[in-house]
Amino acid sequence: MTDTPAAARPRPATGLLDRARRSPVLWAVAALGVLLLFNAVANPGFFSLRIQDGHLFGNLVNVVKNVAPVLLIAVGMTLVIATRGIDLSVGAVLAISGSVAFTIVEGAADPSSGATAALAIGVAVAAGLVLGAWNGFLVSVVGIQPIIATLVLMTAGRGIAMLVTDGNIVTAENPVFDWLGGGFLLGLPVQVVITALVLLAVGVFTRRTALGVLIEAVGVNPAAARLAGVRARSITFTVYVFVALVAAVAGLMVTANVSAADANRAGLFIELDAILAVVIGGTSLAGGRYSLTGTVVGALILQTLTTTVLTMGLPDEYIRLFKAVVIIMVFLLQAPRVRAALRRRRRPGAAAPAGTAGSPATPGPVPPEPVRPPVPVPGTVPGRSAEQGVLR
Repeated sequence: MTDTPAAARPRPATGLLDRARRSPVLWAVAALGVLLLFNAVANPGFFSLRIQDGHLFGNLVNVVKNVAPVLLIAVGMTLVIATRGIDLSVGAVLAISGSVAFTIVEGAADPSSGATAALAIGVAVAAGLVLGAWNGFLVSVVGIQPIIATLVLMTAGRGIAMLVTDGNIVTAENPVFDWLGGGFLLGLPVQVVITALVLLAVGVFTRRTALGVLIEAVGVNPAAARLAGVRARSITFTVYVFVALVAAVAGLMVTANVSAADANRAGLFIELDAILAVVIGGTSLAGGRYSLTGTVVGALILQTLTTTVLTMGLPDEYIRLFKAVVIIMVFLLQAPRVRAALRRRRRPGAAAPAGTAGSPATPGPVPPEPVRPPVPVPGTVPGRSAEQGVLR
């Protein structure tokens, strides 16, 4: 057999550049860069920042602040999807937590006190934990498929929020909620700081401990993970409780930002934005490996696109249309077949040996191997076998 030419051998992807080129996150970063470049050309003041009263203001700050609730939920959704699950009820959990908090504040004897705000926040977070435990119980213990189990709460959750608020938009004034919605900490919006702390904590626990590996093992093969000693049910239950917890915190952010709880519209379609942010970032819906960095980039793409449409003066109806176009383009660039086709177009002659200069190499017929005469054994007559020589 002839050896494969060196030019036709696939080169191992050992370099950092090769690994980055094959990463789905790269295309999400490229899409975000294109959006930012477009804004820099269409709106030269898009990147301008200013400091007023010790606080940072600007379009970029608004992007990061507005994306905080979606990103907070997307972080929890990343872990759920990594275990081969999905949670469609985070929008309903958001609405319930906000409704519970503002109903408590409105009905308190002293709505503006800090104790009332602490009680409202504690009850709202506890409600989120209970709802997350319900989803985790249905998925990990009962064995209902995640999309069905969370669809139940997605459907009933809005009704629960409407019952809490009696179908009304609840408004309340409280300094703690005002600070949570529009306050600043270290010069940055409070929502950005809270989201950054949660993201940092999740990154430390999943990348510096064995928790991330266990989550990936459950997502790749839950049965094999259980046989290997991994508590797959406990991990699945935990991630559903965690995503409901961050959804409850996001509900406090959303409702505090407008100082009102609207059970009908609060967090509407936020579950779809969170799932899109996770998938745009390169995390597969089939479970297994995930990327928190990609989730951050995906959420920034969605919010930057929304801000771009609004700054251009276009109606809100165009936002989801542009989102669909950008999402389809990113997904196509992340598809393995599309990336393989692009690599073949960049290197048309890499799959065949180098031919003549200026023309692609064409494989020719393989010449037959030359027939070598048998080597005579000492003590025998040529043309006869060793046994024939002995008999003779």
